[in-house]
Amino acid sequence: MSENSVLLVVGRVAGGAGRHVYELAAGLDDLGWRVVVACPEAVAENYRFADIGVDVVTVEIGARPDPRHDVVAVRRLRRAAGDVQVVHAHGLRAGALACLAVAATVPVAVTLHNAAPSGRSGRVVFDILQRIVARRADAILAVSEDLNAQLAQLGATSIRPAVVAAAPPRPPERERAEVREELGDPDVLALTVGRLAPQKDLDGLLDAIGQLSPDLDLLLVIAGDGPQRDALADRIATEGLHVRLLGSRDDIPDLLGAADLVVSSARWEGQPVWLQEAMHAGVPAVATNVGGTRAIVGEGSLLIPSGDSARLAQAIERLALDRELRDSLAAQALSQGQTLPTRADAVRAAEAIYTELKGRPRAGHRSR
Repeated sequence: MSENSVLLVVGRVAGGAGRHVYELAAGLDDLGWRVVVACPEAVAENYRFADIGVDVVTVEIGARPDPRHDVVAVRRLRRAAGDVQVVHAHGLRAGALACLAVAATVPVAVTLHNAAPSGRSGRVVFDILQRIVARRADAILAVSEDLNAQLAQLGATSIRPAVVAAAPPRPPERERAEVREELGDPDVLALTVGRLAPQKDLDGLLDAIGQLSPDLDLLLVIAGDGPQRDALADRIATEGLHVRLLGSRDDIPDLLGAADLVVSSARWEGQPVWLQEAMHAGVPAVATNVGGTRAIVGEGSLLIPSGDSARLAQAIERLALDRELRDSLAAQALSQGQTLPTRADAVRAAEAIYTELKGRPRAGHRSR
């Protein structure tokens, strides 16, 4: 067994959670850890884990329970964990399966990246999985204070704040004017980045865009893909909204460099990586005050309650029309970006937990 070895487990993820696992894998590999990533084949291909020299084990962990596939996943996780010193799972489903597979023999840390879904059936499953993790994980890392509180109520005792960092900032590769011209050169360019899924409340964002003054030449561009793409595209076309869906993009620094402001309408967020990138780029934000968002954007934003499209429209319009306010918040955003964690911070925090866990004797470990 390698002196330092870890199995990173992740299911079907998109966006910040997947990038966080990639950054951890790359950083730990640089420090000499033997890193094994267990994930679905599509996730391995999307995040190119093999390109950074880590071992990849295919384990299909879906977004919803599937007894047949979950039994296979548990078996594969048990085998994959056979020659590592610690397991670090990301996401509730991955965490619960990892705990069921190996928690009695190998220490397990679980980072929880999301709150409960809105639907009743989804919430029931979420609660069951959360109880498994609360009772069996050796360390739980939560991305926001509200998740910490929920887990404490379930009896979890080893709860730590998760450290989630954006990738090292990349400068734009194209000039601001070129990108804006490509997008139609509006007076004000607003940007949203994220998966086109209910958690982001993009329908509420479209409601807000529809309430803006018709005299305001503002274009909202949304970078990302997901299950709501067709429905959102239909709404944009039917209502004649000044919104463009850009699909998945690998030029987020260029888009941030061209944007006058960014907008997050999410119903819940942990430590959103793309808003960290916006702070590093000095782009002011309008954001819903949910989860860990306030800790990310600090004073570089206008924060509003979730689910209030009128307030969201007012905040967007205020920031769009007030150049002095935009400049002030942009300076605050740059300052905030300097306080945010780096990849090195996230890797050091994870390594400290792994070192602690792998040194614990398993004999006499609490009942599972």
